Amino acid sequence: MVVFNIVISVLVIIILQLIGMVVFNWITPFKDMEELKKGNVAVGLALGGKFISTAIILGVAAYTNYSILFMAMWFAIGYACLVAAYLIFDWLTPGFKVSDQLVKGNVAVGIMLFSVYLGFAFAISSLII
Repeated sequence: MVVFNIVISVLVIIILQLIGMVVFNWITPFKDMEELKKGNVAVGLALGGKFISTAIILGVAAYTNYSILFMAMWFAIGYACLVAAYLIFDWLTPGFKVSDQLVKGNVAVGIMLFSVYLGFAFAISSLII
């Protein structure tokens, strides 16, 4: 029974991580995978930040909840906060649009966005109970 629960939990975690990455791909005005194929390092950094940040929130949700339903609920709440943080950050960035800079290959913006994702993920995950 324990093995079954672990397998189910891992499958749910994988599915939620994939859903999180798909949603992030939808909110950006460019296709992450197309930019990666072009060798766009800035987008690669931002995508890596999205993946790690989503995994941090998901990991904390899994660690702090014994129920898969509650884990998924807290992940959804945390993930919505992460997406909102990105949208607000993009809106408040003075002088340029973050997504435009990423498409241009601005590595400095990619590094900054990676760090923003990571910082928000740690802050948001500390609120998950």
